[in-house]
Order: sequence, then C-alpha cells, then structure tokens
Amino acid sequence: MSKPVYYSKEGLQKIKDELDKLLKEKPKVAQRIAEARELGDLSENSEYHAAREALALLEMKIAQLQETLFNARVLDDSDLDPDLALILSKVTVRNLDTGKEEVFTLVAPAEANFKEKKISIESPVGKALLRKRVGDKVEVKVPVGVLRFEIIKIER
Repeated sequence: MSKPVYYSKEGLQKIKDELDKLLKEKPKVAQRIAEARELGDLSENSEYHAAREALALLEMKIAQLQETLFNARVLDDSDLDPDLALILSKVTVRNLDTGKEEVFTLVAPAEANFKEKKISIESPVGKALLRKRVGDKVEVKVPVGVLRFEIIKIER
C-alpha cells in the first residue's frame, strides 16, 4: 500500500477531470475495436491491433489515476503553522549572491510545474525551504553549484 500524497484542491480536481475524460474516451476506443473486428481476418488487421493497443494504454492510465486518487489527500492549510514554509506555502526568497527575489509555491511532486514556480517538496530547493521561517537562510546544492537564499516572506 502506498503512502498518502497531499494535493491542493485544484491539483486533485485536475486529476479527477483527467480521469473523467479518459473514462469517457474508453467506449469510443472499444467501438473502434468492434468496427475493426468486422473488417475480417484479425491476424492481418492493423486497425484492430492498433485499437487494442490504444485500449490497453488507456486502461493502464485509468488504473494509474485511480490509484493516485485512492492515495490522495487534500491538505487543509488551516491546520498548518503559518510561520513555517510547508506544502502549499508561497515562499518569497532572496538569492544572497544576486539579490534577485523569487516566489516559489511548495507542492506535492505530482503538482510541480517549474513554469508556474510550483516546486516539489522533494526537490533540492523544496527540501531546503521546507519547515523554515522568515529570516532563515538556506544553502542548496544543485548541479550548477550552490544556491544561497534568505526567506523573505511566507504566505498561504
């Protein structure tokens, strides 16, 4: 049995929406199999084999999403210490070497999206920021060297 994985309400809804979309797609793929079966000799019927493969991949993805939902927990941020950088916190940091400020949102690995500045709590930067307070300084070893940050602000 897998351990629980925490999501924001929005992140969990995205997973539910994707699962719903795939479940609606399944009858269409099954219909393609039926239509291809009617074309005759199955051993040489590439449409039939392609449709069967598409159905198998679809069923695998559905099973993965169902397992994700089974292990998913919505995190209620009212239960969290507002002074600590925790999952779902928006953390403003200042790079101590460049002076540049950045804002990161700490999220579960499945919700990480670097373009949106959502970083996983299991990433090097996420791990370094986790459970820290305003004014704390952190050093993070990354492939290009060491990043040094000071936490400026924590929001929910």
